[in-house]
Amino acid sequence: MSDNSLDALGAPTPAAQPTVGDVLPALYEVLEKRKRDMPEESYTAKLLLGHEDKLLKKIGEEATEVVMAAKDGSHDQLRYEIADLIYHLMVVMVRWDLTLDELAEELDGRRRK
Repeated sequence: MSDNSLDALGAPTPAAQPTVGDVLPALYEVLEKRKRDMPEESYTAKLLLGHEDKLLKKIGEEATEVVMAAKDGSHDQLRYEIADLIYHLMVVMVRWDLTLDELAEELDGRRRK
Protein backbone atom coordinates (compact mmCIF):
# COMPACT_ATOMS: atom_id res chain seq x y z
CA MET A 1 0.00 0.00 0.00
CA SER A 2 1.45 3.39 -0.96
CA ASP A 3 1.32 6.55 1.10
CA ASN A 4 -1.03 7.99 -1.55
CA SER A 5 -3.82 5.45 -0.94
CA LEU A 6 -7.42 6.58 -0.98
CA ASP A 7 -10.33 5.21 1.02
CA ALA A 8 -13.71 4.22 -0.48
CA LEU A 9 -14.81 7.88 -0.54
CA GLY A 10 -11.63 9.03 -2.27
CA ALA A 11 -10.11 10.58 0.85
CA PRO A 12 -6.45 9.98 1.61
CA THR A 13 -5.83 7.16 4.07
CA PRO A 14 -3.28 7.67 6.84
CA ALA A 15 0.08 6.00 6.43
CA ALA A 16 0.48 2.82 8.46
CA GLN A 17 2.35 3.09 11.72
CA PRO A 18 5.89 1.74 11.41
CA THR A 19 6.57 -1.48 13.29
CA VAL A 20 9.78 -2.64 14.91
CA GLY A 21 9.71 -5.54 12.43
CA ASP A 22 9.88 -3.01 9.58
CA VAL A 23 12.20 -0.42 11.09
CA LEU A 24 15.01 -2.58 12.50
CA PRO A 25 15.80 -4.37 9.23
CA ALA A 26 15.64 -1.07 7.32
CA LEU A 27 17.97 0.58 9.83
CA TYR A 28 20.32 -2.40 9.68
CA GLU A 29 20.50 -2.02 5.89
CA VAL A 30 21.38 1.68 6.24
CA LEU A 31 24.12 0.82 8.74
CA GLU A 32 25.53 -1.84 6.42
CA LYS A 33 25.52 0.69 3.56
CA ARG A 34 27.44 3.17 5.73
CA LYS A 35 29.97 0.43 6.51
CA ARG A 36 30.32 -0.39 2.83
CA ASP A 37 30.42 3.18 1.49
CA MET A 38 32.05 4.97 4.45
CA PRO A 39 30.84 8.49 3.60
CA GLU A 40 33.16 10.99 5.31
CA GLU A 41 30.36 13.10 6.78
CA SER A 42 28.48 10.13 8.30
CA TYR A 43 28.46 9.82 12.10
CA THR A 44 27.69 6.13 11.66
CA ALA A 45 30.67 5.61 9.33
CA LYS A 46 32.90 7.30 11.90
CA LEU A 47 31.67 4.90 14.57
CA LEU A 48 32.17 1.92 12.25
CA LEU A 49 35.65 2.98 11.13
CA GLY A 50 36.96 4.66 14.27
CA HIS A 51 38.63 3.18 17.31
CA GLU A 52 36.39 0.54 18.86
CA ASP A 53 36.73 2.06 22.33
CA LYS A 54 34.84 5.16 21.22
CA LEU A 55 31.90 3.06 20.04
CA LEU A 56 31.93 0.79 23.07
CA LYS A 57 32.11 3.79 25.42
CA LYS A 58 29.07 5.19 23.61
CA ILE A 59 27.13 2.03 24.50
CA GLY A 60 27.86 2.61 28.17
CA GLU A 61 26.83 6.25 27.94
CA GLU A 62 23.58 5.42 26.18
CA ALA A 63 22.75 2.63 28.64
CA THR A 64 23.29 5.07 31.53
CA GLU A 65 20.97 7.57 29.85
CA VAL A 66 18.29 4.87 29.58
CA VAL A 67 18.64 4.20 33.31
CA MET A 68 18.39 7.91 34.13
CA ALA A 69 15.33 8.40 31.90
CA ALA A 70 13.64 5.39 33.50
CA LYS A 71 14.37 6.77 36.98
CA ASP A 72 12.94 10.17 35.94
CA GLY A 73 9.75 8.48 34.74
CA SER A 74 9.59 10.43 31.47
CA HIS A 75 7.99 8.21 28.85
CA ASP A 76 9.11 10.38 25.92
CA GLN A 77 12.69 10.71 27.17
CA LEU A 78 12.85 6.97 27.86
CA ARG A 79 11.66 6.22 24.33
CA TYR A 80 14.31 8.59 22.93
CA GLU A 81 17.14 7.12 25.02
CA ILE A 82 16.17 3.50 24.26
CA ALA A 83 16.17 4.36 20.55
CA ASP A 84 19.67 5.84 20.93
CA LEU A 85 20.86 2.71 22.71
CA ILE A 86 19.35 0.37 20.13
CA TYR A 87 20.88 2.41 17.30
CA HIS A 88 24.34 2.20 18.87
CA LEU A 89 23.91 -1.51 19.64
CA MET A 90 23.04 -2.06 15.99
CA VAL A 91 26.19 -0.19 14.96
CA VAL A 92 28.12 -2.67 17.14
CA MET A 93 26.28 -5.53 15.44
CA VAL A 94 27.18 -4.27 11.97
CA ARG A 95 30.78 -3.51 12.92
CA TRP A 96 31.26 -7.09 14.16
CA ASP A 97 29.08 -8.72 11.47
CA LEU A 98 26.31 -9.94 13.79
CA THR A 99 23.07 -10.21 11.83
CA LEU A 100 19.52 -9.52 12.95
CA ASP A 101 18.73 -13.17 12.22
CA GLU A 102 21.45 -14.25 14.67
CA LEU A 103 20.05 -11.89 17.28
CA ALA A 104 16.52 -13.19 16.66
CA GLU A 105 17.75 -16.76 17.06
CA GLU A 106 19.42 -15.90 20.37
CA LEU A 107 16.37 -14.08 21.70
CA ASP A 108 14.04 -16.84 20.54
CA GLY A 109 16.17 -19.43 22.32
CA ARG A 110 15.89 -17.43 25.55
CA ARG A 111 12.14 -17.08 25.12
CA ARG A 112 11.80 -20.85 24.88
CA LYS A 113 13.74 -21.62 28.09
